[in-house]
Amino acid sequence: MKNYEASRIRNVGIVAHGGAGKTSLVEAMLFNTGVTTRIGRVEDGTTVADYHPEEIKRGMTVHSSLVPVELDGVKLNFLDTPGFLDFVGEVKSALRVVDAVLVVVSGVDGVEVMTEVTWDLADERNLPRMIFINKLDRENSNFFKVLDDLKARFEVNFVPFQLPIGSAEAFEGVVDLVQGKAFKYANGKPEEIPIPADLQDAVEKYREQLVEAAAEANDDYLTKYLEGEGLTPDEVNVGLAESFKAGKFVPVLAGSAVKNIGVDLVAGAAVRYFPAPEVEPGKPLAALVFKTLADPYVGRMNYVRVYAGTLRSDSQVFNANKEKVEKIGQVFYVRGKNQQAAESVPAGDICVLVKLQETTTGDTLSTKENPVVLEGIDFPEPTLSLAIAPKSKGDEDKLSTALARTVEEEPTIRVTKNTETRQTVITGMGETQLEIIVDRFKRKYGLDVVLEPLRIPYRETIRSETKVEGKYKKQTGGRGQYGHVWIRFEPLHDGTDFVFDEEVFGGSVPSSFFPAVEKGLREAMQEGVLAGYPVTGVKAVLYDGSYHPVDSSEMAFKIAASMAFKKGMQQANPVLLEPIMEVEVVAPEAFMGDIISDLNGKRGRILGMDPEGKRTRIRAHVPLAELARYAIDLKAMTQGRAFFSMRFASYEEMPAHLAEKVIKQAQGAAEK
Repeated sequence: MKNYEASRIRNVGIVAHGGAGKTSLVEAMLFNTGVTTRIGRVEDGTTVADYHPEEIKRGMTVHSSLVPVELDGVKLNFLDTPGFLDFVGEVKSALRVVDAVLVVVSGVDGVEVMTEVTWDLADERNLPRMIFINKLDRENSNFFKVLDDLKARFEVNFVPFQLPIGSAEAFEGVVDLVQGKAFKYANGKPEEIPIPADLQDAVEKYREQLVEAAAEANDDYLTKYLEGEGLTPDEVNVGLAESFKAGKFVPVLAGSAVKNIGVDLVAGAAVRYFPAPEVEPGKPLAALVFKTLADPYVGRMNYVRVYAGTLRSDSQVFNANKEKVEKIGQVFYVRGKNQQAAESVPAGDICVLVKLQETTTGDTLSTKENPVVLEGIDFPEPTLSLAIAPKSKGDEDKLSTALARTVEEEPTIRVTKNTETRQTVITGMGETQLEIIVDRFKRKYGLDVVLEPLRIPYRETIRSETKVEGKYKKQTGGRGQYGHVWIRFEPLHDGTDFVFDEEVFGGSVPSSFFPAVEKGLREAMQEGVLAGYPVTGVKAVLYDGSYHPVDSSEMAFKIAASMAFKKGMQQANPVLLEPIMEVEVVAPEAFMGDIISDLNGKRGRILGMDPEGKRTRIRAHVPLAELARYAIDLKAMTQGRAFFSMRFASYEEMPAHLAEKVIKQAQGAAEK
C-alpha cells in the first residue's frame, strides 16, 4: 500500500448487530477492488477481517479489524467491529479514531440491539452515518419495512439512495436514485437496465425526497426547488454532499453483500460523502493507540491513528502518558492479519507498531519536544465477575502471566485479588467474552482454568451485651502460664469494626498486659463462631481479672482474651451479616416494570428513579449474594438495552432462614 495524503483517506467504522453482514460486505469490497480473487465466507472462516482462531471457531467478529480498500485513488480504512454486546469496548475504541460510520442492518431482522447501541455511540462522537440494508436476497427480507423501522427508532431524516429490484431469491439489482438508473448485477458487475415499471411510482416518490434533501444544502437550491424549478444532476450531487456534511440526512443504501449486489455503490458513496481526516500541515507528531494485540509471532502490536506529523520507521517517539521514550523499529500497514512494511505513515492514516515496551491502548505518541496527550478512550465498566483458578496447582505463575497479557489486550477486562476470599477475580462484559478468554488460555498458553462463582465475604456480629470470663492457667515443671480477664462485649451500630477499652481498677490486670488482651481479641475476631467469617461491630471492655507475679505473660493474657471472645460471641446473640451493594440500572422506560420486579425478587430495596432522556436510572440496595448473575439476567431481561453499575454500601443482618443455609454450608466445608 502506498502513502495517501489525508484528503484521499476515509476512516470508517463498520458497525452492526451480529449476523447483519458487516464482514461479508468488506469481503465483497475487497473482491471488487481486486485485492482477493474470491469472496471469503464467515461460515468457512475464510474472511480477511475475521482471522483470529476464536473468530473462525465461533463464526463471529471478536476483535475490531483494520481492512483498507483502495478505490478511485482513495483509501478507505474500514474498521470492521464486533456485533455483540460483550465486545462493545472494541466498538468504542474503533469509533474513537474514525471519522464516519457505516451501519449495516439486516433486511430480514431490521433494527436490533447493537444497531441501537452503536447508533448511540456514534451520536456521542457526532459521527456522520450511512445505512446499508443488507441481505435483501434472503427470504422475508423487506427494504421498506426496515426503512420504517429505522425512522421509528431514530429521530433522523433517512433518505433512500437506492431501491431494491425484486426480493428474496428474485432480488437481482437496485435502482440508484442519485443517478436515476437501474442496475442488474452478475458477480458484482452492474449492468444498466430500464427502471422496472412496477417501481416507477416508488422511484418518483423517493427521488423527490432525495432532491428535497439536496435542495436543503443552501438557500439558492432551496429557492429554486420551492419555485418548482428542477435541480440539475450536478446540483443534486453537490447539494447531497453539502447537506450530508451538514448532518441534515442519513443516506440509506440497499443490496446483498453475499450476492455482491449494490456493494460497489456503497463503496462509491463512502468515497464521495464521508469526510477526509482533518489535518493541520506542519504540526509535530500526535498519534493515538486505540487497540493492542499480543501476537504469538511478532509480540505486542499497537494499532495507531496518526492525527498530526508523521510516524517513521527506525525512529524514536515519546509516550506522553507514560513519559517514556519508545524506539520504533518498523511501521506497518495492515489488512486483516497481513502486514506490509512502510517507511513512514502520514497524518490521517492508520497503521501498526510492534514491540513497543511501555505503550498500551489509550496512550498518545508524540515528540519529546512537543508532548501532547490526546483524548483517550472511555471504555465501559465490566460487570460480570467470576473467580478464575488453574486446574493444576502448579500453574499459578502461568495464569498470572496470561491474565497480565489479557488485561493489556482487553481494556474491558479487570483482574483483582480478593485477599479475604483468597480468589483471583476476573471481571468482563459477559459470558461469551470470558469463555473466549478461557479458550485462548488453553490455545496460547496450554493453560486449563476453571471459572467459579465468587465467594461472598460475609461477616458476623453480636446483637446483645454480655460479660464473660477468660482464664488460662497452665502449670508445668518450671514456670507456669497464667492469664485471667473479665470482658464486657457490646454491639456497635455505627459501622465501626472494633473498639477496645478498659475499666480496670486497683491493678487487677497490670496495664502492661492491656495490649496483649487487645491483640488476642483482634486475632480471635478473624474467625466468628457461626460460620468462621470475620467479626465486626463489637466493643470489648476489659473491666477485671487477675494475674500472677511470676507465671503471667503476654501470651497467657492473649490466650485468655481469645477464650473470652469465643465464649462471649456465643452468649451475645451472634448473627450473620451480608454485604449490601448500591446498584444503579439505566434502561429504556419500557423495561422499568420488569427490572423493578426482578430487583424486588432479589431482596432489593428501591431507593429512587430518575428520568434521563429516553431512559430511567433506578437506584437500589441489593444483597451481593443475589447479584452473581445480574449482568446475565439484566441482558436477557432487556435484550441488552440496559446497563448497570454497583458499589459496596454496607453490611446488614441476613434473614435467619438464609443465614442458616450459609452456616450449614460453612460447617460442612469445615468438616471436610
